[in-house]
Amino acid sequence: MARAAGVLVVLAAAAPAWAQQEDPLRVDLAPVVVTAPKEPVDKQKVPASITAVPKATLDAAAITVLSDAVSLAPNTFFSEFQARKLSFPTFRGVSSGPGNPAITTYVDGVPMIHTNATSLELIGVEQVEFVRGGQSALYGRNALGGIVNVVSARPSLTKWGGSVEMPVGNYGAWGTQASISGPVSPRVGISFSGGRSVREGFTRDVGRGVDIDNRGNSFGKGQLLWTPNERWEARVIVSGERARDGDYALVDVGSLRAQPFRTSRDFQGRTARDVVSGTVLVKREGAKLSLSATTGVVRWNTTDATDLDYSPLPLLTRRNAEDATQFTQEVRLASAPNANITLSGSTRLRWQSGVFFFTQAYAQDAVNTLAPFVLSPLVPLSVQQHSPVASLDDAGVGVYGQGTLTFRDRLELAIGGRVDHEQKDASIQTFLTPPLFPGSTVQADRSFSNVSPQVSVSYQIRPDRMLYASVASGYKAGGFNAASPVGSEAFDEEQSWQVEGGVKTRWLGGRVLANAAVFQIDWTDMQLNAPNPQVPAQFFVANVGGAHSAGVEVELTALAAPGVELFGVTGFTRGRFKDDSYSSGLPVGGNVLPSTPGYTTTLGGQVRRPLPSGFDLRARAEVALVGALKYNDLNSAGQDAYALTNLRAGVKKELGRGALSVDAWIRNAFDTRYIPVAFSYPGLAPSGFLGEMGRPRTFGITLGAQF
Repeated sequence: MARAAGVLVVLAAAAPAWAQQEDPLRVDLAPVVVTAPKEPVDKQKVPASITAVPKATLDAAAITVLSDAVSLAPNTFFSEFQARKLSFPTFRGVSSGPGNPAITTYVDGVPMIHTNATSLELIGVEQVEFVRGGQSALYGRNALGGIVNVVSARPSLTKWGGSVEMPVGNYGAWGTQASISGPVSPRVGISFSGGRSVREGFTRDVGRGVDIDNRGNSFGKGQLLWTPNERWEARVIVSGERARDGDYALVDVGSLRAQPFRTSRDFQGRTARDVVSGTVLVKREGAKLSLSATTGVVRWNTTDATDLDYSPLPLLTRRNAEDATQFTQEVRLASAPNANITLSGSTRLRWQSGVFFFTQAYAQDAVNTLAPFVLSPLVPLSVQQHSPVASLDDAGVGVYGQGTLTFRDRLELAIGGRVDHEQKDASIQTFLTPPLFPGSTVQADRSFSNVSPQVSVSYQIRPDRMLYASVASGYKAGGFNAASPVGSEAFDEEQSWQVEGGVKTRWLGGRVLANAAVFQIDWTDMQLNAPNPQVPAQFFVANVGGAHSAGVEVELTALAAPGVELFGVTGFTRGRFKDDSYSSGLPVGGNVLPSTPGYTTTLGGQVRRPLPSGFDLRARAEVALVGALKYNDLNSAGQDAYALTNLRAGVKKELGRGALSVDAWIRNAFDTRYIPVAFSYPGLAPSGFLGEMGRPRTFGITLGAQF
């Protein structure tokens, strides 16, 4: 930690000297435009907590997946397993389950309704936006805690260009990413991006002498942009990803802390995932009205096989197959950007409205194989536990609207709301082969409806300083569990009220951005993932009662000198269950919300220094601090506070219309050992918990070319 802080001090101290050698090409921090409010707006003008990570930062920090970017947003934490399908964000104490997330990832306006399809490679991406706080008034059912908005880079209509990057690192890591974009006519542009990433496993099976959690992934994206005239445009985006990975790196938590990245098993597991999506975006900008339509189809499937007892004993194995197809359609009508309605000499109105429709068909077939005598000393046969064979179908519609009044160019009042309705149908079977006990079958359907209002007020103290406050209702529909204890197949909807106030400011002629917010969240009928006592390593959603969360966030970015940027974010969250809350029949009132660190803080800086020889020297350092957290609702185990340091430095050489670059990088520079994700596993895990180590120290170099 001290060494990392020293790196930041060196970067800051070097700023004045390096500034004298640079042309002052940029003397302030450029405005960042975000699209999460469903229209392009300067981030500093939005009355909500939004952290935007633009392409320049994604490239400088070598961010390739969403979990690498979360340290740049306060009060944001990802519970991510080595198996890339399991990635659950937590904002301000609001956590997500796989099938009914409270925080939804949107890719080019299309929601990833199931979290199995969210942890994707960030290829061909222009910006990532972390929006904290309830967004149900605009986004509906699964935005109770916020959204993650991923925006793809647009194909160029002016010139051809592209890039190639080839990282090589320890653990046998290597990869390549390439992209090209350009016009095929004055009004048609195309782009293609693709790549491959491979690494050996971090966790070693000492008994069989092999690593178990290796990764291999191929991915690609293609786009077509057509602008037939000044008012119309259409984009077609097709992307796909094929991952063939090793097993889960789950080990008894007590054993992990004594011997990190070591295990012993009798079965070689594997995980695989395929994701394919297609998006059509159509937009018309008229003199008075803006019309847009977003059509999305997402198809994914996963298969995995694992040693379910996670030991060298031949007791349990699991094979699980899941797949889903979703269709979404949104049509939005709004006032044109420069066509606000004048209600009086000093009062103007802008508005937006829309309708959203979706369907999702999800299926799961999971089989646990129990060795002879495991189910009972009286059963000398191998038994297959089918839990579940399930089909869950979901369809819904939402209608939303928002009006914003501006008074004297200083005071804005925004009032919005959304009405959602959806229908869910379930067919769920659980049984044994051979049929030693009667199985269970559930055929059921339920419908849910909700109204989600939101009100915000903002006041421009001066053009570069704004105060705001908002009140919003959050909503998650109820539904069905694919697998659960008998009688817990269905769960009810969850609702919340959230209050937020904040300030957004620019200082010193735009060289410093400083934002702060305070918030409070109050839940009723909170949905929580609970372990299924009847099936190892399976979870189901249960309503556990109420909860509350409150905290503060601060974000600071400073251009200390041309080419020298310092940044820091910090957030504090106090999330607790209310006194009347029960989970699995046990009281959890007063306990800390799981996967909710008490604080998250990141400090860092980056420097760019042009050299007389035509080289461009660049360096970046950041230290991420994560507070203590609890793994489960009973607070029976957790992770102490830890710190991670990432460093990167390299040179770039301009060559006419292109450039060559080489960068050295190191993540988790001081090899911090930590277990960010674990869950209760009584009986088979001596400590009572299974968990996975966080990523160890990784390092390497990246060769790049731009043209």
